[in-house]
Amino acid sequence: MTAQHPPAAATGDAHSPLMHFPVGFFAMVMGLAGLTLATLRLEHAANAGHAASPFLLGLTVIAFVAIASAYIAKALKFPAAFKADWNHPVRIAFFPAATIGLILLGTAMLPLMPGVGAAVWMIGAALHFALTLTVVSTWIGHRSFEPVHMNPAWFIPAVGNVIVPIVGMKLGYVELSWFFFSVGMVFWIILATLVFNRLIFHAPLPERLMPTLMILVAPPAIGFVSYAALTGGIDPFARILYYAAVMFALVFATQIGKLRKLPFMISWWAYSFPFAALTIATFVYAEMTGIAAFASAAYLLYGMLVLVLAFLTGRTLVGLTRGEILKPE
Repeated sequence: MTAQHPPAAATGDAHSPLMHFPVGFFAMVMGLAGLTLATLRLEHAANAGHAASPFLLGLTVIAFVAIASAYIAKALKFPAAFKADWNHPVRIAFFPAATIGLILLGTAMLPLMPGVGAAVWMIGAALHFALTLTVVSTWIGHRSFEPVHMNPAWFIPAVGNVIVPIVGMKLGYVELSWFFFSVGMVFWIILATLVFNRLIFHAPLPERLMPTLMILVAPPAIGFVSYAALTGGIDPFARILYYAAVMFALVFATQIGKLRKLPFMISWWAYSFPFAALTIATFVYAEMTGIAAFASAAYLLYGMLVLVLAFLTGRTLVGLTRGEILKPE
């Protein structure tokens, strides 16, 4: 008689921390890369050379390699768990965070290692566009999605394309940069409408997703930086994008009283990249307008960003040590 193998749960594999490694960890890479890019902007504004950015870039690369390796190991050892992530209406949006991380890494590398940065950027842009097509085709395919599934994390796959022109214009890919920018902006308008419909007319976001409200800041903030790279200056549309990001940040600030009561979750990393994007946008706005008040605001935002990233990093390490993160949802 052929011996039967016990199911995964019986072997203890179901309790493996690796099986529950969240795809949302890639938001950490976006946050660290955002801090690196904000530091490059600060160094440029202060004429300080590259003092801290190489260290932060190295830290971001290590984080990306570690997270990508862990998630690939999860996909290979627990393919059912990987498939469950992909089929989940919320988690699927975080897969393109990995390719956005590559684009951001290439963007941060470009001033320090131009050849490597350009190569990483190209790989990231190509993979991200492929994921954009895959996720969007899934959204409009045969799977059923409900209004309650909609949340700001859905911006990540399609709207993430707006990041590409920041480097694309420097490398001379003018039409490609405008293509990616156009895709990102059009989907921003579409998805922002859907998100606000869900927030206003349907049940409130569950606690686990409430930190994703900060993602509302990212599209107009990084869209402004990309548009400035595309046009080389400030025009009325650039101002609309920048002030839209400021307004979304103020709206988010009205929710801080509720958010601070939430238990720590990996979704808290949704605070990081949008905050970095607004900081970078403010440095760019200050440089292009020459208005001292915006320069002061940029330095203030940078200081707050450092505190936010330090807190998130420390709290994540504590959560991993205590086993609070790598467990079933």
